[in-house]
Amino acid sequence: MAKSIQAIRGMNDLLPDQSPAWQQVESTIRRVAASYGYSEIRMPVLENTALFKRSIGEVTDIVEKEMYTFDDRNGESLTLRPEGTASCVRAGNQHGLLYNQIQRLWYIGPMFRYERPQKGRYRQFHQFGIETFGLSGADADAEVILLSARLWKAFGIADQVELQLNSLGSNEARARYRDALRDYLAQYQEQLDEDSKRRLDSNPLRILDSKDETTQSLLADAPRLSDYWDDESREHFAQLRARLDEAGINYTLNERLVRGLDYYNRTVFEWVTTALGAQGTVCAGGRYDGLVEQLGGKATPAVGFAMGMERLVLLLQEQDKLNPRRAVDAYLMPLGEQAELKAPAIAEQLRDALPELRLVTHCGGGAMKKQIKKADKSGAEVALIVGENELAEQQVTVKPLRSDAEQTTLSHAELVEFLRPLTQA
Repeated sequence: MAKSIQAIRGMNDLLPDQSPAWQQVESTIRRVAASYGYSEIRMPVLENTALFKRSIGEVTDIVEKEMYTFDDRNGESLTLRPEGTASCVRAGNQHGLLYNQIQRLWYIGPMFRYERPQKGRYRQFHQFGIETFGLSGADADAEVILLSARLWKAFGIADQVELQLNSLGSNEARARYRDALRDYLAQYQEQLDEDSKRRLDSNPLRILDSKDETTQSLLADAPRLSDYWDDESREHFAQLRARLDEAGINYTLNERLVRGLDYYNRTVFEWVTTALGAQGTVCAGGRYDGLVEQLGGKATPAVGFAMGMERLVLLLQEQDKLNPRRAVDAYLMPLGEQAELKAPAIAEQLRDALPELRLVTHCGGGAMKKQIKKADKSGAEVALIVGENELAEQQVTVKPLRSDAEQTTLSHAELVEFLRPLTQA
């Protein structure tokens, strides 16, 4: 017997008993995004490697350690996308969607990073992303944050997440601060953890979110990012905070919040939770006004966020907030040769009358006892029994499977009305 082939480590199957929860989450996301006027965009999972090196930054952990990159048969370097923003910008540039236009876009799909797999974090993972182009004001920043807050309300977990907020200032202000931080930390280079030593010259801002206790103690007296903001960035951040305050959105200012990607400027934010154990991020984003031009387009302001679907589903399950619709509403049981012949037509008539009905027709014959077991295992609310007597009277016997209610026999018209509430549950 041949050895069975297993899934690649960190790339997991989503099984039929798990998919209804995901469908519920995705349905809520689509509804909320649409309520803000956002349109869906779908990008390929495979892109030119240069796209991510230019956008994310060659000295980031993602590019240095985590990307799935290979040469195709023509010798071209390709990468499975590790995040969605760069792909979205590439698509917008390529199809003329961005310059001198306002676009509100969302996407959902798989991303790929070579990381150590752990609960809620996989090598193939899924992200929901929001990207807004062509709006430079703080009102656009507020909108994407309010959209994310609306999702927490829709999921019933607004009390389980906390918004952390910061501004990186302009690209020039960020560069000045980066130099000041590097000069300060260079005095203590030997005391830094290994990752921070490596980042000192290439990406010193990433040292701010180091988890090493010694490094964090050194940062206590480090220069403050807000001292390097330009006047325009300071006003932009004040306007954002005013809008969030007016909308009743609570937040915590976190000057060490810098995000891990090189393309951010001004507003950055994260939604964090302790409901999954140690504090973790479930949604993060910010403004990236220079990325469109960096990737070959005309200068276009932009702001957005990304949300990890695995962690979101896990959080909702931990909080018992998922109640997906059952996979099957009714199970049609034909008893006898004539019933087996007519059962498909009866099922189609029910689907015509009730398009939302989730109906399984028993296949493979068998005695009533066997079919009842199959019906019960399907999770259906009721079994619909059609035998010789029912055929003769043009009726169907309804047997409840999830309650002690008595079975009853109904005409086809009565059956439609009986089943209608099941399609709305």
